[in-house]
Amino acid sequence: MKVSPGFLDHLQDLFGMLGTVRVRSMFGGAGIYADELMFALLDRDETIYLRADAETRATFEAAGSQPFRYPLKTGEELELGYWRIPEEALESPEAAAEWGRLALDAAFRKRAEKGRKRGP
Repeated sequence: MKVSPGFLDHLQDLFGMLGTVRVRSMFGGAGIYADELMFALLDRDETIYLRADAETRATFEAAGSQPFRYPLKTGEELELGYWRIPEEALESPEAAAEWGRLALDAAFRKRAEKGRKRGP
């Protein structure tokens, strides 16, 4: 997915407090990374979804967020653990940074979990 330069600037403005932000195309969408850790994804219409886990899911639900669902060929949908960024965070770097930190924390926990599974 090609992200427009203007939208990339918007992402830098929103999440710049989290560190260096970059976007990498993947599976028809794009991953959003802060300091080389993927904490969010963009779908084809440039909707931002943030990483969530068991610790943060209720926070996203309470904000009225919805999970990202990927349609399967079987007609079922797969939830990938990413939730739509709340509307109020789309125009506020401070709010986006708060939500982004929740997503980064979830991404760190996921990475630590994967590391434990690969251990001896």
